[in-house]
Amino acid sequence: AQTITPLQDRTQVTEGKPVNLSCKYDVSVQNLLWYRQYPGSGLEFLLLVVESSRKTVVYADPPIPRLDGEMSMKDKRVDLEISSAEVTDSALYYCALQPTVTENMTTLYKNL
Repeated sequence: AQTITPLQDRTQVTEGKPVNLSCKYDVSVQNLLWYRQYPGSGLEFLLLVVESSRKTVVYADPPIPRLDGEMSMKDKRVDLEISSAEVTDSALYYCALQPTVTENMTTLYKNL
């Protein structure tokens, strides 16, 4: 079975400081996706990181400021980077092996 596991269950950060959320995966993947969820709301697509020898990221449309993604094929790890944390970043974050929010797929793949 394919699995992806967060490296931390909970992260406390200081406003204005960078944040790095990471997941490890145990399979060969072509891409990994990041979502976030605010209390009482549905999943929000953030970005897709493509496994490639060069950095390739597909962002939400419109892109969400301060967010970036990175994948380490060697370490089988995918990161979500928040450049400067804000109170509004307080949410649940999910990494996924496949698209979870299907209504975003047309937009998601149009720039690949």
